[in-house]
Amino acid sequence: MGLKKKLVVKKSKIHGKGLYTGIALKKGTLLGRCDSKLVKKPTPYTLWLTDDKLADVTCKLKYINHHKSPNVAYYDDLSVVALRDIKAGEELTHDYGEDWA
Repeated sequence: MGLKKKLVVKKSKIHGKGLYTGIALKKGTLLGRCDSKLVKKPTPYTLWLTDDKLADVTCKLKYINHHKSPNVAYYDDLSVVALRDIKAGEELTHDYGEDWA
């Protein structure tokens, strides 16, 4: 069973829905790669790959909410990796930067 199957979407205290881990994760664990499609206009699930290249995340990794103290990171190859040890049941968060509102 892939790790993505151990991730659960449920109500978030941060914003709407959030993504939670059903198991403990070690720092450096690859949670998966984002399934995505290229788009011309941004949506709530858009990652900016370059100034003019946008991709909408189409898998449950799109429910990773913004937080100033993130526990995961998106990388240029659209992989998502744990930045620290994460406890089972913890919401997964990423810092989307200063411009995110």
